[in-house]
Formats: sequence, C-alpha cells, structure tokens
Amino acid sequence: MIKRTFAATAAAILALFVMVNVAQSTEYQHSITEKKITFDWSVAGDQLAVKLSAPTTSWVAVGFNPSKKMKDANIIIGYVKKGKVKISDEFGTAATQHKGDKKVGGVDHVTVVGGTEEGGITTIEFTIPLNSGDEKDGVIDPAADTTIILAQGEGRDSFKVKHKVHATVVVNLSTGAKK
Repeated sequence: MIKRTFAATAAAILALFVMVNVAQSTEYQHSITEKKITFDWSVAGDQLAVKLSAPTTSWVAVGFNPSKKMKDANIIIGYVKKGKVKISDEFGTAATQHKGDKKVGGVDHVTVVGGTEEGGITTIEFTIPLNSGDEKDGVIDPAADTTIILAQGEGRDSFKVKHKVHATVVVNLSTGAKK
C-alpha cells in the first residue's frame, strides 16, 4: 500500500514538473512591445496564454477591453518576489481604479504558469479563459479588435504601488495585427 501511494505521488509530482516546464518553454504566436512592456500571447482553443515582461523589479499588468482608461477592464497584475509568482485577477471599477475580482463579486480565473525577476526584468506567464462566464472578466473575442492596456509598477513588489509606465494598443489576438 505504501509503495503504491509513493508511486502515485511520485507520478503526480513528475507530471506537474513536466507541465510547468512545457508551459514555461511555450513559444507564443504573437508579440508586441509598447513603452518597453512586451506582451506575448497565443490563442489555444478557449484559452489565452500570456507572457508579460517589463524592465522593472515591481509588478507588470495587462488589461483587456476597458471602456475608459481602466474602467470595465479585465486586469491581470503580477510580480515575482523571492522566486514566487503572485498574480491577481482584477476588474477596472473606475477610470483610474481596480479591485480584485472577488472583492467586486467576480471569480479569479487566472492560471499561473510561471514568472521570473532577473536582471531588472519582471516576467509573468499565465492563462485565462476567453469566456469565463464571469461578467467581471468580459468576453475576449480573438477575431475582433481587442483594446489592451499595459502597465508596470516601480519600486517594490506590491499591488498598491502605482504604475510608472502605461500604454494602450488595439490588436487582433488571432492575427497579431496591431491597429
């Protein structure tokens, strides 16, 4: 019985290790860089895989389809501290404010893939559903134009630090075409 439990545990750990390494070596289909913030992505079935990098030792963030500045955007913000990735699924509650999905009646739908903070560059990788069914996330139609907001913090690893740099760009997530 102990041998079987050990074997099952070892197999599960090996499978998790392989999944993380495969996900971290993912080649992304598309990439854009705005104000030194790089947004790489791939659409795979009903998921959007994202890699976000910027020259900061603080947080990096991406938001999808705001109505005005940050308002109504599905915002994913993350940082790496002591080798551990912390990512938050947020909702733009006003033009210059956002709160965690759970605090405004939504659900966290981010799957953390990985992240690093090396040489003054913070990188996070995650997946989100294109249509989570959560009104705080909205629906991302990869065939349509998608407004993307990008930002990076400065200083410390904290979601309370304001952004140092931000940019807005419109892209087609299926083709990678930038408007």
